[in-house]
Amino acid sequence: MELENRYGLSSTQKYDCLLFDLDDTLYPLSTGLARECGQNIKDYMVERLGIPKDKIAIGYDFDYDEYHAFVHGRLPYDNIKPDPVLRSILLSLPLRKVIFTNADRVHAAKALKKLGLEDCFEGIICFETLNPTHTNAASENSEIFDIVGHFDRSEPVGSLPKTPIVCKPSESAIEKALEIANIDPSRTLFFEDSVRNVQAGKRVGLHTVLVGSPNKVKGADYALENIHNMKEALPELWESDRKSSDVGYSGKVAVETSVRA
Repeated sequence: MELENRYGLSSTQKYDCLLFDLDDTLYPLSTGLARECGQNIKDYMVERLGIPKDKIAIGYDFDYDEYHAFVHGRLPYDNIKPDPVLRSILLSLPLRKVIFTNADRVHAAKALKKLGLEDCFEGIICFETLNPTHTNAASENSEIFDIVGHFDRSEPVGSLPKTPIVCKPSESAIEKALEIANIDPSRTLFFEDSVRNVQAGKRVGLHTVLVGSPNKVKGADYALENIHNMKEALPELWESDRKSSDVGYSGKVAVETSVRA
């Protein structure tokens, strides 16, 4: 009832919230940021943690701010261009809209500003939201785990080792994000480019959209080759008596735990 009163949503509507991944979902993979980010992560592990080049470790504690500055600070943000088409689509949607990214708040703000979407979302659930504190000392029991090799297998065997980092595709990370933003997964549509994140979202009860492919996979309720195809694929999102002007935001995106609930 609280959400209905606040956003003017009808209890008969299927969805009352849209949850969006950021990178390679709201802008295309062709920008090259994902490739650069992946290389920066490998360089960080080698240069700052002394891990062999052919392996990527998880289970380490490290300075999160230093990590994000190294990994995201050198990205070619100029490759991200303003997207007035997506802006128009988002502003016309009469529903709550929230970003959920594994990246830090600085990266999220830069990317959204480059896209021209900084006033299109109620808030951002980012790395700092789910990982508010950190230490600089490595875990006593940490070990090098070949996560790249693990995910390169067509059917990874076994589960990932425990890590102090809370992020997608961990189901507990998704559940924590939903709790923070007071989001009901049964009435939320989750847009993601990662198959693993889509499947994890489905397991916690979200309705899911795979972005970047026209073909549905296990765990995806819908598939969009491009985020611009939303209106054609999901016309029911616009089936509301409310005017789009009722869901405008202040022009400055709230970040971290300041997501309004």
